[in-house]
Amino acid sequence: MPVAFSAVPDSHLPSVEHLLSAAVNALGGSERQGQITMTKAVQRAVDEEEHLAVQAGTGTGKSLAYLVPSIRHAMDTDTTVVISTATIALQRQLVDRDLPRLSEALAKELPHEPSFSILKGRRNYLCRYKATAGWPEEDEQDQLFDAREVSATGRMVQRIQEWAEETETGDRDELVPGVSEQAWRQFSVSAQECLGATRCPSGAECFAELARAKAGEVDVVVTNHALLAIDAMSEMSVLPEHDLVVVDEAHELVDRVTSVVTGELSDVSVALAVRRVGRLIEQPIADQLLEAGEDLKALLAAAPAGRVDELPEVLGLTLALLRDTSARCVTALGPRGGDKDDPDKAGQRKAAFTALDEVHDTAVRMLEAYGHATEADRAEVVWLDSGTDRRPPTLRVAPLNVGGMLRERLFGDRTVVLTSATLALGGTFDAMAMQWGLGKGEWQGIDVGSPFDHPRAGILYVAKHLPQPGRDGLPQAYLDEITELIQAAGGRTLGLFSSMRAAKAATEALRDRLDVPLLCQGDDSTMLLVKQFAEDETTCLFGTLSLWQGVDVPGPSLRLVIIDRVPFPRPDDPLTSARQRHVAAKGGNGFMTVAANHAALLLAQGTGRLLRSQHDKGVIAVLDPRLATARYSGFLLGSLPPFWRTTDPAIPRSALKRLAAES
Repeated sequence: MPVAFSAVPDSHLPSVEHLLSAAVNALGGSERQGQITMTKAVQRAVDEEEHLAVQAGTGTGKSLAYLVPSIRHAMDTDTTVVISTATIALQRQLVDRDLPRLSEALAKELPHEPSFSILKGRRNYLCRYKATAGWPEEDEQDQLFDAREVSATGRMVQRIQEWAEETETGDRDELVPGVSEQAWRQFSVSAQECLGATRCPSGAECFAELARAKAGEVDVVVTNHALLAIDAMSEMSVLPEHDLVVVDEAHELVDRVTSVVTGELSDVSVALAVRRVGRLIEQPIADQLLEAGEDLKALLAAAPAGRVDELPEVLGLTLALLRDTSARCVTALGPRGGDKDDPDKAGQRKAAFTALDEVHDTAVRMLEAYGHATEADRAEVVWLDSGTDRRPPTLRVAPLNVGGMLRERLFGDRTVVLTSATLALGGTFDAMAMQWGLGKGEWQGIDVGSPFDHPRAGILYVAKHLPQPGRDGLPQAYLDEITELIQAAGGRTLGLFSSMRAAKAATEALRDRLDVPLLCQGDDSTMLLVKQFAEDETTCLFGTLSLWQGVDVPGPSLRLVIIDRVPFPRPDDPLTSARQRHVAAKGGNGFMTVAANHAALLLAQGTGRLLRSQHDKGVIAVLDPRLATARYSGFLLGSLPPFWRTTDPAIPRSALKRLAAES
């Protein structure tokens, strides 16, 4: 959808068009129409203080298109601009490649060379105080770890201690190879646990505070959606003052924000609170909370997993008991901050308050989730995750919709630019805008297109002749289809499956039928598997969710993307099913609003794996015939790039054989 913006006001700085041209020339590239259009649109949105959604296909050069006007704005107003991403890979690309090169390219065009930094959550930085003081133990249930794991954790702890003596940033990512969460927790604190720079004995040399101070002095700060959400939702400021945010990978924003505001309650979290309160209060009071945790453990072990629509009386009593006993422990601890003269005890008390608050506040949220007369009035959903051998059954509570929070806290007092290769679902931005909490007239949207000639470079083949997918695994006809397609392509295939079970079943069934290497997610780290897949043209890689969005393999190693079924959310997924019912209770179409939007977004991401450079060609094969026959197929197809479409099985096979011969 084209956008009508007003003229850009005068500024003492060069125009964005000039800066973009200078940057592209310095970097040895060529300007693309989509990139120019996006750059101008971002600048106008900044000038008009309007929220902007930009769909920019792979290869557009969108990072440069938003970085140039962002840097210009930072210099023009002497403020910091925040860039938020969903993935570590994009963070690293921005900080290690894009921003250093761009800063050097624009140094002569601007008053000073653009500066930038990366800012992560406090948990990602070594806490000097915790590393040296008498902090409460972070051990988990001993039975979850065998002797080998305990020994491995001990070696990691020793590595961290040695590294702590020499690191200048305290950033966990410096530790290569990485360390387990169990080991790292012994050296890090959450924002809630932190004593604060003024009270902490190590406050003057705190790595997290130093990183935050640096972030306040630079032009551009790169962070992640989780920290952006924490900054927006909490009362305390985490990010530096800013009036412009660019949200890249914006299709992930709602899920990341939802994760941040999801509450969890288990016997382990209660036991942690009891351990942390330790000897700080009288034992009988702590024992009351411990007993309530044991009641919760027994209750969750016997309860069925899934959504908890009605509050069982026994669960209500247990939650009320957890609420009340944790509140008694908080009272017994005494006034918050009442230990300024005893820094060692202050750390222990802050850790205890944090764990107790989590138990108390989550129990309250869960009880209040049922205080509504109708399904349409309910704001949160509660469900039970049955856990695993290494993770206990856990009760969770999450909001049905985070749009209201985002509207008030994120979009309220700043300009936000949201961009991704996949934002227009069914051909419009309306679905994503609704999830973000933005109403009509509160935002502008623009699709700057793609530099790829999709109809000439790619075929979208829907196997209309196959049976609909069932719940009993992959039908034999699907395995035959996959085999023939891979043989035609000579390998070179990325298989995207709706579940890990389906990916593993296909791998096991086809390894004996194919004479090309076949890798499956889980065989090794995903990063190493993708690297191996990219380096050997004949190799195939099968996997699930992270591969739908995280694979960037240009060139002849990827000629065929196979999608086993339309990726609707699981019918038993507690949060999405509750959202569907909530929409239906308000008179809307729950299936289209929730399930179809979810499927369209993932399909767009999955099909986007095929063309990663101007020279790429290939086939996307969707085995699920519903993409061609169902009443919602038009909506799903309208969310995808304009590939040339066919349902004739002979056409993709012939095309793949020609491409294999060329390779």
